Amino acid sequence: MKKGTNLLEGSIWKGIVSFAIPLFLGNLFQQLYNTADSLIVGNFLGSDALAAVSSSGSLIFLMVGFFNGIAVGAGVVISKYFGAADYEGLKKAVHTNIAFGLVSGCILTAVGMILAPQILVLMGTPESVLPNSIVYFRVYFAGSVAFVMYNIVMGILQAVGDSRHPLYYLIFSSIVNIVLDLLFVGLLGFGVGAAALATIISQFSSAFLCMLRLMRTKDVYQVQISQIRFHRGMLGQIIGIGLPSGMQNSIISFANIIVQTNINKFGVMAVAGCGVYSKIEGFAFLPITCFAMSLTTFIGQNLGAKQYDRAKKGAYFGITCSTLLAEVVGVIVFFTIPQLAAAFNNEAQVVEFATRQAHIEAFFYCFLAFSHCIAGIMRGAGKSTVPMFVMLASWCIIRITYITVTVHFIPKIQVIFWAYPLTWSISSVIFLIYFLKANWLYSFEKK
Repeated sequence: MKKGTNLLEGSIWKGIVSFAIPLFLGNLFQQLYNTADSLIVGNFLGSDALAAVSSSGSLIFLMVGFFNGIAVGAGVVISKYFGAADYEGLKKAVHTNIAFGLVSGCILTAVGMILAPQILVLMGTPESVLPNSIVYFRVYFAGSVAFVMYNIVMGILQAVGDSRHPLYYLIFSSIVNIVLDLLFVGLLGFGVGAAALATIISQFSSAFLCMLRLMRTKDVYQVQISQIRFHRGMLGQIIGIGLPSGMQNSIISFANIIVQTNINKFGVMAVAGCGVYSKIEGFAFLPITCFAMSLTTFIGQNLGAKQYDRAKKGAYFGITCSTLLAEVVGVIVFFTIPQLAAAFNNEAQVVEFATRQAHIEAFFYCFLAFSHCIAGIMRGAGKSTVPMFVMLASWCIIRITYITVTVHFIPKIQVIFWAYPLTWSISSVIFLIYFLKANWLYSFEKK
């Protein structure tokens, strides 16, 4: 049987790193999707259009995050069957996952198109950017099937150790997205809706290429159209592991919408500036997310194969590398943020807001990395409810309570920025205690 990166034998650090590097590069190009929109919109259409794209970010992740969380659960199930060499179970998991993605994409399209105006209004989106925000949001969600299916099929490939092919397809689709952004917005001046359309087209291309790869492979996880359906019992396993991750994504996104609502009160320049920082932060977080994703697959496969000592060593290696690398990136962002922000929009106020946020948050990236790595390990071990409850408590309840109470007495935007380092630190402490005391290594033995 052909494999991608071998995570079940050989050097642990080489296996994780060789799997993580394509993930990093893949996430890098995926980040280029919305960043290209913001960069081109900010330079060609101005601050109001940039604010319109930025104000939709939290809402988009709220809608998409739930289904992406389910996809994470499916990846854990597939990794477990792959590691245990249970190929019949693997095939059922793969085809059930694809069926779920198709149905989810259609549901997400309907919900996003209908609820966009009402939610954006409730968020307090500035009136000057509201029409463009609605257009961007609706066009983006018209292509829900594309980005849901891309995450589904990419997750299947990664779960069996293939992180290279998703990277190749992302490079291609990112180039398509940038070219179309420049054509639609820069050359033809079509507006923010065209930027969203460019993203949809590029995501369709990457989803199609991933699906084609799965259909043409001769490996045991080959996709056959006739077998795409909900297999009895398999959907329950996928949802059982994925639902907590999906709920976690949605809850955190809801908390971020509350944060965005508070930022909106400080005006269009604050929305644009914080939106610029969020794009830069997205790139800064890539080393964090790629190690967390690698650990989920590594832990899932090795626990499925009952290689407990190997799983434990891999967990410690991933945590150490991710936290150190995140802090290095934080230092770089701290000192280069004015120049990075000016690349999106050189208005002084926009750069000032982005710089102020970075100078508060950047040195705390190590705590975010630690939390994400432990969460990735727990998901790989089938304990996805653990990160859900920890992040619900710290990144949602505490974050919202802190902002709501503190901003009332100290109405300054810096108060909002401090919410992130505070809650990252709290979640890290809770995760550390659980990781050291819980018997997570033998989780699959009890199922």
